[in-house]
Formats: sequence, C-alpha cells, structure tokens
Amino acid sequence: MNYRITGGTLLLHEGEHIVLSDRTLYVRDGRLSFTPFADGDAFETIDASRRLVMPGLINMHTHAYMTVMRNYADDVDFNEWLFNRCMPVEDRLPQEAAYWTSLLAFSEMIRTGTTSFVDMHMFHRQSPLAAVQAGMRGFIGRGLVGEDLYTDGWSRFSQALEEKQEFESDTMQFILSPHAIYSCSDRLLQQVAEEADKHGMLKQTHLSESVSEVENCLAAKGKTPVQLLSDLGFLDDRTILAHCVQMRGNDLDIIAQKGASIVTNPASNAKLGNGFAPLAEIRQEGINLCIGTDGTASNNTLNMFREMGLVSLIHKGIAKDSTALPSEYVVNCATVHAAAALHQAGRLGTIAEDAAADLIFLDLDAPSMFPNNNPVSALCYSASGSEVTDVMIAGSFVMRRNELLTIDYERVRYEVQRVVDRYL
Repeated sequence: MNYRITGGTLLLHEGEHIVLSDRTLYVRDGRLSFTPFADGDAFETIDASRRLVMPGLINMHTHAYMTVMRNYADDVDFNEWLFNRCMPVEDRLPQEAAYWTSLLAFSEMIRTGTTSFVDMHMFHRQSPLAAVQAGMRGFIGRGLVGEDLYTDGWSRFSQALEEKQEFESDTMQFILSPHAIYSCSDRLLQQVAEEADKHGMLKQTHLSESVSEVENCLAAKGKTPVQLLSDLGFLDDRTILAHCVQMRGNDLDIIAQKGASIVTNPASNAKLGNGFAPLAEIRQEGINLCIGTDGTASNNTLNMFREMGLVSLIHKGIAKDSTALPSEYVVNCATVHAAAALHQAGRLGTIAEDAAADLIFLDLDAPSMFPNNNPVSALCYSASGSEVTDVMIAGSFVMRRNELLTIDYERVRYEVQRVVDRYL
C-alpha cells in the first residue's frame, strides 16, 4: 500500500538541526518521498492533523529475549546480577522460549515508537524469527564467547552465519557480536575483526561497563579495555561499543581516532551501580553517540523516550550545566546518529527523499505534549511513549490507532507466562 500523509507536523533534519514542517509526505513502495503521486496511482490518504510525524526511534543496544527477567534480578551488584541471576536463567530456558520473550520485547518497542533495534542474543534463530513476525527492522548478532572462533567458539559463530544466510533482507541485517573482553580471548576478538572485514559486517561488544572490568584488564594486560581493542585491530568506523562508562586516560581519544560509535545506556548503568558514561566529553570529542535501553533484566523497560529523558537530565545534573546535552542533540542520538553508526545515514533515522518509510505518529493533543510550545523538547522531557498512536516500518503499519497489527499480544502474554511459571 502507498500513502499520502497530510496535515501532520513533520520532524525533518537539516544536518544536525531539527526543523518542523507541514509538507505533505508520500510513502511509495516502502520509501519516503516529497514528490506527489502520478495520476492513476493507487494510494491511501492519511490525515495526520494534530500528529507529530517523525522517524522511528533506533534502540542501539538490546537483548530482546530478556523480557522474561523483567523485575527479576533487581537491587543487586553487577556480578551477582550477571553471573548468579541472569546466566542461570539463560541456561535453563529452551530455545523456543526466546521467540515469545522477543515478541514481548517488540510489542513494547512498537508501542513506544522504536522501529529499529540492535540486538545481542543467546538463542539461535529466535530473535530474527520473532523480528520478522513482528515486522521490526533488526540489526542482530549472536553473542560470541570463547578462546578461539574456530574451535570452542565455532558453534555460536556458525549459528551467526547461518542466521545471516537464512534471514538477511532489506529489514534484517546481522552484526558480529563478541560479548565482552572478559568472556572473549584476545585471539577471538582479533578473529572477529578479521571476519567482519571479510563479510562486510558491523561489530558490537560491551565495553568498559564496570570498574572491575577496567581494573581487571589493567592488572592482566597493562592497558584499558579500549586500548586493548585498539591494539587488537577491533576498533574502526564499523564498531559499536555499548556502555563505555568507565573511560580512563586517552580512551576517548582512541575511540574518536578510530571512528567507532558509543551507545549509552543510562538506566541500566545506573541500576547496576556502574555509573554514567562521560557523555559531555564524548560529545566534545566528536564521537558518534547513540542511545540504547539494554535488556529488560537491567533497565527494566525498552522505552527509548524514557532513555532520552535520562540521557539529558542526568548529564545536566552531573555537569551542573543546564545547556549540556540539549534535547535536539539527544533526539539526534536516537535517530540520525544511530543511523550513521549502522552505516544507514540518509536511509534510517530521518524523513528524507528515498529514506526508508519508518515513521511514528505522536498525538500532539496528549496531556504530556500539550501545549505544543516546543515539540522537540517534549520528545526528550515530557513524552513517555504513550503518545505514539501509529507506527510504520518499511512502508507497512505495525501499529495503527494504538492497535498492534503484527503481534497477537494476548497469545504472547500467555506464552511468556508459561515460560515464567516453568523456568523462573
């Protein structure tokens, strides 16, 4: 179906600046255009009056399957949370459980305006299978661990390549995803970098998330995790680094020089007591900064509106500077910056000629948005995600008039509850 969208307030980008427009927007074969349809073209007209029409948000770091552990392992330290609470549950869960828990994640993402997500998952085929079912746009990676990619790491690596072969499409791409420096050997990280170059794939990993991770690396290697990855040839402009909370020395200089992107996860980092990434310094260094929620075991939501608010408010408080991380910059982190990290600039995260038709519609008359003094500020400081009424991905509606169209939510609830009852 093709669409003509009229009467709405469009959120457009002019470089790093956001402008609002009342132009008519056209959706043609899953792409955006400002060129009217020709006589005889079939289309549906959408009256977007009193709606803000903007690019779908891009959640740059998730573990979608972890919804089963929402509010399950709270108020404990990082090592207890990861090794004694989360990992034992992951070991118990059957493969098919992750399909349903991922669909639960996508239900929440869609309802709160996320159209693209970057996932590191643990259960073969389940995350991409659920994403296809939900109509989500995914950038997905099987979590890799081990000493050698071709021996003890081969099972997971082969699964990653199998998923790429089976599911890759216009809306589904795959990322090589070594878990962390403490679960992957130096050799494996080097091998992943080589394979990423060979296959033209992006790379993602958790990095410098906690004090213990950095101190252990310094003690064992005599260098920070950032320096280690740099020396291993892992850092380049196709690398996505989640967290980067505990930066030391010239870490940020290295990341800037290599052109890697950082994904900040303020709710998760705060909740696990790991601190806050130095976002003001990251911005000053010119590093491409993006936003992710992390998984629901540590966040405990997948709501990018909450995350955008935290990014700005926390770091204004840390800097004692009300001008730090303004709303326009933060909205860009969730849209155009994320697209740049994914090598999708001009295609995702923007309303532009020939961009992918990934759109969300927000009710400008919602109590949290009204009066409309500054809709861009509202996205960061007052929106909760509940204002999202319609969501389109690749030119197809996945939610319309607040109704999920691609997910049977009652069935998902039933199946996830069965998993909880049996395995938690």
